[in-house]
Amino acid sequence: MNYKYTYESPLGTMIMLGTLSYLTDLFFIDEDYAPSYDDAEYIEQLTGPFEVTIMWLDQYFNGKKPFITPPIQLEGTEFRKSVWSILQTIAYGETTTYGDIGKEIAKQQGKDRMSAQAVGGAVGHNPISIIIPCHRVIGSNGKLTGYAGGIERKKYMLDLEAKHK
Repeated sequence: MNYKYTYESPLGTMIMLGTLSYLTDLFFIDEDYAPSYDDAEYIEQLTGPFEVTIMWLDQYFNGKKPFITPPIQLEGTEFRKSVWSILQTIAYGETTTYGDIGKEIAKQQGKDRMSAQAVGGAVGHNPISIIIPCHRVIGSNGKLTGYAGGIERKKYMLDLEAKHK
């Protein structure tokens, strides 16, 4: 069975998708690359993973570093999963660049380099917004670039984390 739940965040309505065991998607309803899903295939129900997700989001939006992470299940290419894995290592209140992630992926794959644009594509298609902190990735010049949920949301979250670091 597939389940969904709606969460009203300070930045807008978010949708959670998942199973009884895992959160598989978390996104703003108006973000770029939001998954298309058939509403008829999902039951609106507060599952265990969604309860933990709500606790995480409530703590986060109240300026606290969340202490518990919901169980997640990621679907994607091996490349995207490797990028999303690196995203999960970016500490609360810290940032990294697309280029730095590219260097790490290249190192993992035994290559000389990895395209920052390819990394950007994977970051932009992160299925679990905020919890997998793609908003913490910035341009090499320190500029806020490319966030599927919108630059204003990215700025809000980085400012929130900087205040409560």
